[in-house]
Amino acid sequence: MKTRLPIAFIAIFLITINLSAQNLSEKATTFLESLSDDLRSKASFSLDDEERYNMKYVPISRKGPRFHDFNETQKAAAIDLLKSSLSEEGYRKSKDIMSLEKVLRIIEDDDNDIMPDGRPRRDPLNYHFLIFGDPASGTPWGWKFEGHHLSLNFTSTDGKITSATPIFFGTNPGLIKITGHKEKEVLKKETALSFKLVNSLSSAQLKKAKFADIAPEEIITTTIRKVENFEQKGIFYNDFTADQKDTFNELLDLYMNNYEKNFSEEYRAKIKKAGIENLSFSWAGSLEPGTPNYWCIQGPVLIIEYDNTQTDSNHVHTVVRDPTNDYGEDTLKKHYEKGHHKK
Repeated sequence: MKTRLPIAFIAIFLITINLSAQNLSEKATTFLESLSDDLRSKASFSLDDEERYNMKYVPISRKGPRFHDFNETQKAAAIDLLKSSLSEEGYRKSKDIMSLEKVLRIIEDDDNDIMPDGRPRRDPLNYHFLIFGDPASGTPWGWKFEGHHLSLNFTSTDGKITSATPIFFGTNPGLIKITGHKEKEVLKKETALSFKLVNSLSSAQLKKAKFADIAPEEIITTTIRKVENFEQKGIFYNDFTADQKDTFNELLDLYMNNYEKNFSEEYRAKIKKAGIENLSFSWAGSLEPGTPNYWCIQGPVLIIEYDNTQTDSNHVHTVVRDPTNDYGEDTLKKHYEKGHHKK
């Protein structure tokens, strides 16, 4: 039998998002307090627990409770926490990526593909919530929302988000083209803008930007905890024409706009301070949509990777990393250097 989202659960997802500043600590505390003792124990980890850095975006068994474990009150509190950490657009993409699990079950035509925990492998409710540290303590804490093709990692200090990387979005299918479903492409703008930019390059510019004729089979940074010695390739911002700069900035904004407004503005300011001229754009693979391709935007405090090579180039992986502050390691270090102590 195909997995269906309960009507009440769908209704919760359709609640209008409050875009005003959120107190993330209060949202997380409300979520934890809504849980039974058993679920709270499953959701709670220390801030330095290795599970915080265990980024996985394939369909595997994970720690932490999931939507299947929650009653309606708990689901509402969990979704409120997720909404408070993302923009409306970022939340929409997350919700749409989860819904692709239903599409995959149809494509794969396999109702018997069961995980070790007894749940179907393709399941739109199989997404997990993990809290690291104590949100109510006034000390730094973090949280993770993760499942197939989603890995969202947040760190909070002083009542606000201070790190929201790594953040991974994936889509399979990239473009839905099956009978009974409306044609839909969750990451359509990311794909279209990148092709617009690369195909606007002159032959001399393309020679700088393109580093391989064959695209890598996966994002290069994979799931490593800390990105180090990642070679910067490609054409730099100041080598673009004015129109190309506009397209590049539009693509960059598309990724920054996935975040909650305050963090988005702070991350933009950090990128600007590091020098927009130090950002590069590199490409590998075909210049034709629907064929294997990879691209990367890279600078001192930012790496964005996009790869579409699997499943006949209809399977997208894209990630944002901050090599200086993934999992909030830099902001936590500064916090403790100011005289605060780890607990």
